[in-house]
Amino acid sequence: MTASRFLQIHSLHGYSAVLLNRDDSGLAKRIEYGGRMRTRISSQCLKRHWRVADSVHALTRIDGAPTATRSREIVTLEVMRPLREADHDEDVAKAVEKAFQTAVYGDKGDQRSNRQPLLLGAPEIEFLAKEASRIAALPAPEAKAAAESWLKDSRQNMKAMREQCRLPGGLVAALFGRMVTSDVEANIDAAVHVAHAFTVHREESESDYFTVVDDLRRIEDDPGADHIGETELTCGLFYGYVVVDRDILLRNLAGDSEMAGEVCRRLIHLIATVTPGAKLGSTAPYGYASWMMAEAGDRQPRSLAEAFRRPCRATTQAAESALSGHLERLDETYETSEARRAMSLGRAAVPRAELVSLTGLAGWAADVMERGHA
Repeated sequence: MTASRFLQIHSLHGYSAVLLNRDDSGLAKRIEYGGRMRTRISSQCLKRHWRVADSVHALTRIDGAPTATRSREIVTLEVMRPLREADHDEDVAKAVEKAFQTAVYGDKGDQRSNRQPLLLGAPEIEFLAKEASRIAALPAPEAKAAAESWLKDSRQNMKAMREQCRLPGGLVAALFGRMVTSDVEANIDAAVHVAHAFTVHREESESDYFTVVDDLRRIEDDPGADHIGETELTCGLFYGYVVVDRDILLRNLAGDSEMAGEVCRRLIHLIATVTPGAKLGSTAPYGYASWMMAEAGDRQPRSLAEAFRRPCRATTQAAESALSGHLERLDETYETSEARRAMSLGRAAVPRAELVSLTGLAGWAADVMERGHA
């Protein structure tokens, strides 16, 4: 029986003629690895798509797990808009808004340009809205003084609320963590660690030249295109790596091992089936994992990215072979004895791993996370 603090999830995804994740110049994100340029998908992009995925395996559909909102307009839209719609005194509303914007977003938070998008859970937003409504209902002079007093005590107020609430930051914060610069005690450690995905081979890309034709233009008068553009398209087989720290996850979920198991069940499905893609209409960037492996153990996790420091051929078979060879050498050298399950479209053997379906892989991961051992 293997103690299982860590669940490691490895995957291979293949895409053709896509632009999954762009940099500030509109080109595909890249990274040089092993002396060769690779196409990259950032961890932020991956997490965002898993977080907002609307499917039967959506994280938002877990019973008892509150939602969360990331925005710089939480106070403006979720706290103050209901007050203004209720026709509260405008001077009171301004005083309350300044106090709450500052409490949530920091000393200069009353100015939108000074706010950073912040993740707050539904319980926290509900608490802020109730407190703002309570203060705004007071007579004008008392309301302004109460707003100033609430701001001074805001950290203690929020701390007391978090201590009484099961998942104050929502499920998203419990999984992926959050940092609140205006209130250190509101920070939450990430239980799910996500690596940037990269192609196991050299980058494959080209500039796609395209035209737009005006349907109402007379071809005989002007046969040319009405617009000419260019975009980058890439192809690639990406290696992805995710680690779930069970100890942190249970702490963030108030010890609910059943929910921890359900989280991992859904996470496996999301990693396998959710496309981290833009340009949906022009590239249809949809694809499922061709290979996945989950490992459970109590040793420090380790990525298998080293299997691709030397680029392999751009085929799933070559990538699976490189992974299996690297895994065998790790097993022989470190003898860490992780328990494993794998899924492979090519039915390729994986060292010390039983091959199962995606449903079987997700169920096994959920059971390991719930019980704490494989």
